Amino acid sequence: MNAPIQHPIVSRDHWIAVRKALLAREKELTRLGDRIAAERRALPWVRLEQDYLFDTADGPRRLSELFQGRRQLLVQHFMFGPGWEQGCKSCSFMADHLDGMAPHLAHRDIALLAVSRAPLAEIQAFRQRMGWRFPWVSSHGNDFNRDFHVSFTPEERARGEVFYNFHMTAFPLEEAPGVSVFSRDDTGQVFHTYSTFGRGVEVMMGTYNLVDLTPRGRDEDGLEYTMAWVRHHDRYEDMAAPAAACCGSARAQA
Repeated sequence: MNAPIQHPIVSRDHWIAVRKALLAREKELTRLGDRIAAERRALPWVRLEQDYLFDTADGPRRLSELFQGRRQLLVQHFMFGPGWEQGCKSCSFMADHLDGMAPHLAHRDIALLAVSRAPLAEIQAFRQRMGWRFPWVSSHGNDFNRDFHVSFTPEERARGEVFYNFHMTAFPLEEAPGVSVFSRDDTGQVFHTYSTFGRGVEVMMGTYNLVDLTPRGRDEDGLEYTMAWVRHHDRYEDMAAPAAACCGSARAQA
């Protein structure tokens, strides 16, 4: 952890004046966020030509069958490849927020789902360890991860750059984080409406919003990659051990 920042100590009146100046900037950011959200909702859609088949706890299911009776589906592209000992720690940090959000999103006609390329048995074992309840399906054997540019072949990585976050870039791992949104019409046709990658996945990290309110913040300045401090929520007792690189290195890309 970085050394504490030395802050000036001032009167309450001085603090309020400085705080009000910052509040004006915060309001600018809020209004900009509202305008961008409107632009996001207005994006055109892409009709999916393939109704991907996934392995689920209820047996094989098509993407169009994973909406849980709702019209909108939010998917976390969770970094967990075949044969991995455990899921990515940073993706796990993201997923820790899902169960609490699920009932609220359901009332906005939104279903939640995590997708990984690991076989279903490996996913279920890790899901049980972490105590999660949200649906998590396996794309092992289909092209979903490749088509949405969150899994890369050895040949792609050997070329030095892969297509990620809508451009060619160097990426150190075979799996990448992301969030994608889909909509389904009354005929069962599925449309891709939105995806975000890199630091865009912070939309799922409500903890970060609270951390950013504190004086120390994320404590990531000067670190080799972001989220180095994050652990799986059942591993925080061993803070002396260095954290292995994961999707935090990808998140450093704006």
